Amino acid sequence: MKRFTFFGGKGGTGKTSCAAAYSLFLASKGVKTLVVSTDPAHSLADAFDKPIGFQTAQLGDRLWGIEIDAEVEARKYMKAVQDKMLDLVSAAIVDEIKRQIEIAYMSPGAEEAAIFDKFIELMESVGETYDAIVFDTAPTGHTLRLLTLPEILGAWIEHLIEKRKKAMDLMKLAARYDKPLAERIENDPIIKTLSARRDKFSLARRILTDPQESIFHFVLNAEKLPILETARAVELLGRHGIAVGGIVVNKVIPPEAGSFLEKRRLSQEQYLREIRTRFASMKIVELPLLDDDIQGMEQLGLLSPLMEDLGG
Repeated sequence: MKRFTFFGGKGGTGKTSCAAAYSLFLASKGVKTLVVSTDPAHSLADAFDKPIGFQTAQLGDRLWGIEIDAEVEARKYMKAVQDKMLDLVSAAIVDEIKRQIEIAYMSPGAEEAAIFDKFIELMESVGETYDAIVFDTAPTGHTLRLLTLPEILGAWIEHLIEKRKKAMDLMKLAARYDKPLAERIENDPIIKTLSARRDKFSLARRILTDPQESIFHFVLNAEKLPILETARAVELLGRHGIAVGGIVVNKVIPPEAGSFLEKRRLSQEQYLREIRTRFASMKIVELPLLDDDIQGMEQLGLLSPLMEDLGG
């Protein structure tokens, strides 16, 4: 069983239903499972037909859920950064630090960085509170940016550490006859903070790129655009070392659907053949188009056994 399972894909393909059904499948096998929504347009609560907020809520036996609020997490993240910086800087520049933090909060990527901090926090809970986490992710582009953050920011932080070390080496020359200053340089809090941050990103990257720990499943419909988008996303994740294990083809029209849907069904058959060929190296699960919305434990229970082919 993988400890971390991600469901992603184009918006509207049924990612949330699949993530919810898979988490229910794991829980039914005795696995203590947390299902997490990182999609800004949360619909996990709708899928389970139960209230789920920004705090962990129990959804069933061995099953919990949480919807991450990007804005709340970004505020918490920036507040933590601000508090840390205020401990390190002169009182004369406190107001400027606060102004810069507010600007940073509004900058592109701030929410992704904050959400990733929450990711890491949740990842660290596996093995203690939970056995596995299932992520219901945002549409493809947003998720790809999020999952490649450890590699990008890790390299950036490493660069900052090297710059700081060079500055400290110069300060050591000035502190040759100043023992208190020499001790502060030796225990530089900025290097310690940056190093702790780097180690967190290294942990996340190790987990995400370990196929024994993490797996990504794409959900798509048997249509041209979702196939093309999924192929590009699979290639990009592969370049970053993140394993893609399965393809879930949702809303497949069954042969008994009748003459009204026959033309659409034949079109789907063409795309299904393409999916089976293009993604032949992966597990492929085909879910039928149902005659009702997937909502609540009873409906998810019908879908849940069909997710078994993804493993768990």
